[in-house]
Amino acid sequence: MVRDEKFMLSIVEASPPWPTKMGKSYKNIANFLFEVGILSKTPRSGFYFVGSGEQSVAEHINRTVYVGFVLSSLEKNVDSAKVIKMCLFHDLAEARVSDLNYVHQKYAKADEDRAIKDLTSTVGFGGEILDLLKEWKERKTQESLIAKDADTIDWILSLKEQVDIGNKRAEATIPPAVKRLKTQVAKDLAKEIMSTNSDDWWFAKKDDEWWVSRNRMSPKKK
Repeated sequence: MVRDEKFMLSIVEASPPWPTKMGKSYKNIANFLFEVGILSKTPRSGFYFVGSGEQSVAEHINRTVYVGFVLSSLEKNVDSAKVIKMCLFHDLAEARVSDLNYVHQKYAKADEDRAIKDLTSTVGFGGEILDLLKEWKERKTQESLIAKDADTIDWILSLKEQVDIGNKRAEATIPPAVKRLKTQVAKDLAKEIMSTNSDDWWFAKKDDEWWVSRNRMSPKKK
């Protein structure tokens, strides 16, 4: 056994027994957190058919959370915290069933309900996740509609990034995605996305002297 392993064991043995929280052990919580890490290694398969670009499920979730925050902030009388949580957990099952794109879904079926039930049964906060995903799936509340639109908006953003580097196939894929949007705020945002170059946030001022000199020093006063 290496020295670091002995050191870690000495800490564990010297500590009091691991406590429980909401009836579940921290061991199960640790396993849960290791499992969600698989999402960073799970590819989004829709890019296979677009022909360019790549994204992990975790990367998709990351921007979806931001989009959900933005959309819920623009809407009135919406529980932003609930929207963000739905965005955070909406693809959690893909840690176990992987990502099936729209072509795959014509022929294959992933038992996401079973995956989520098995996954959440091990942790005390699993009930909250189940409730959030049930609401997400039913699409009856404004929060669930906004969260789903956030999911779609991230796909539209990803496609627009590919369009801007010349991918015509990605361009043809955007209109069906836009038609899936349910809330007006998401439709308005999608329209703006389509009229905005994906590099505008950093390269809008292409004639700026910075791109030639990249001089970080302030001009000297004469």
